[in-house]
Amino acid sequence: MSSSIPFSLPGLHRALLVLCLLLAGPVQAERIKDLATLQGVRDNPLLGYGLVVGLDGTGDQSPFTVQAVVNMLQQMGLSLPPGVNLQAKNVAGVMVTASLPAFVQSGQSLDVTVSSMGSAKSLRGGTLLMTPLKGADGQVYALAQGNVLVGGAGASAGGGKAQVNHLNVGRISGGATVERSVPTALGQGDTVTLELKDSDFGTASRVVEALNRRFGPATAAALNGRVIQVQAPQQHDQRVAFLGALESLEVTPTLQAPKVVLNGRTGSIVMNQAVTIEPCAVAHGNLSIVIGSSAEVSQPAPLSQGQTVVTTRTNIDIKQEAGQLMLLPRAVQLADVVKALNAIGATPQDLLAILQAMKAAGALRAELEII
Repeated sequence: MSSSIPFSLPGLHRALLVLCLLLAGPVQAERIKDLATLQGVRDNPLLGYGLVVGLDGTGDQSPFTVQAVVNMLQQMGLSLPPGVNLQAKNVAGVMVTASLPAFVQSGQSLDVTVSSMGSAKSLRGGTLLMTPLKGADGQVYALAQGNVLVGGAGASAGGGKAQVNHLNVGRISGGATVERSVPTALGQGDTVTLELKDSDFGTASRVVEALNRRFGPATAAALNGRVIQVQAPQQHDQRVAFLGALESLEVTPTLQAPKVVLNGRTGSIVMNQAVTIEPCAVAHGNLSIVIGSSAEVSQPAPLSQGQTVVTTRTNIDIKQEAGQLMLLPRAVQLADVVKALNAIGATPQDLLAILQAMKAAGALRAELEII
């Protein structure tokens, strides 16, 4: 379970800082369908080059577009007179992409995305001509054709100001017809293979335990931290029912290693759980950060049966020259450090440099990823 903890920034010019922390408590159970995929069951990307016609003077006159138009006319029995320069402003050369799902059969429809390849100003109102879509092996798996829809282009229904999005990319719902299916084998012999989306030995062990508890001992065995081999019925209908029941099983994954992701452009910081910091001192520009601990001793009353208790208190001391001083008692999480830095006006670049220094010094107990 995750939560977002927003806090205000000093001015609109500051970057947005978002903290997503994993709250204390039990990790939520997830279906095996959400944790793993079946080996061999995958989508296949398709790609093709085509022409969009019928544009309102917003096409392109790139050399490859002109050549494609000439080739298309020649295939239809038409040829341009020698020396004629084709000026086709209503045509645009586009790349057409689609994804061929597993088990899709010939005759079914696919959605396609049409993207301008040249200097066309807009694809709004255009029609994609029949375009073969090929797979990685060079074979044609689908044919695409239809009217291109550019989302967000045109006046609003209430007659207000038009809201125009990116006009060089459009979609055609059901614009491709599958001509050839891709054979998909659900395992070999009497076994199927599960592949965890994230490699984790603990989660793999828990998935194996759940499968063996549900379907019987020795049903599943983990080959490593990602791959799990499962015994499955050989009959097609029984195997499908078995896989349906398998994917519906719920498993509680192990807690992931702490990780901090920082976007240096926007200043966003995302953490997958509460990240702790060891005592350290950081100096950056006019900022000074000291994170340390102090012992508090609690003495029992005279002649009592109590014992002396020593409590460790962690403090964060952040100073800014000619600025303010913030003292946060009992703060052991990175979120508190970031909030304090934000309160005194630290920039995303300051946060980036400070977190990198903490990681290099071994004080940041988490993996740091900069994007």
